[in-house]
Amino acid sequence: MIFKAGSTDMRTCRPRITKTVASTLIATLFAGCGTTTPLDTFNLSAPQLAVSAPNRKNIQLLVPTPTALKALDSENIVVSSSPGSIEYLKGAQWGDRLTNIVQARLVQTYENTGLFGGIGRPGDGLAINYQILTDLRMFGIQTYSSPRSAVVELAVKLMNDKNGEVRATRIFRTAIPVTGTSNNAYVKALDAAFERTATEIVNWTISSL
Repeated sequence: MIFKAGSTDMRTCRPRITKTVASTLIATLFAGCGTTTPLDTFNLSAPQLAVSAPNRKNIQLLVPTPTALKALDSENIVVSSSPGSIEYLKGAQWGDRLTNIVQARLVQTYENTGLFGGIGRPGDGLAINYQILTDLRMFGIQTYSSPRSAVVELAVKLMNDKNGEVRATRIFRTAIPVTGTSNNAYVKALDAAFERTATEIVNWTISSL
């Protein structure tokens, strides 16, 4: 917005702003303060698994941050109103970059089994046996489907850290119907889809080792 002064002092070439204009300017500036509505901030859950399997205390797993396209590697919550379109859920955000949250919750899910000798992220100083390499391909709401669905898709590789050999690979995809149109309803469905996907990933890892 451009503010125009009422007159100019020719000796200094500086505009003289009248009290009325100055007051209007100050009022305009302060009108914008405190009007920003805080975003609803969400996280994901890590499932508690009741796994009946021999322990693998001699195995330590590394879970690096998932790879992902820029649209998913952010704090925005993705909504697709048509195939291939990318929009973001208004008034809502993740509590961290989505890839960081997915990594943290996968680590927690593996830990919840109590089967492994160690689970960690890069820099944790573990004697790694295998890496869980993940590619986050889809994590959002599809409003064009009937019913509207929360879709989570991850491609996962189980790689031997000693020789770089990929022992197993699989794509996991879960779709959960959305009940309601609120931000809470959308994120609740995404959380349920992630919990199911994380459970399948951990069970698959256990059966592959």
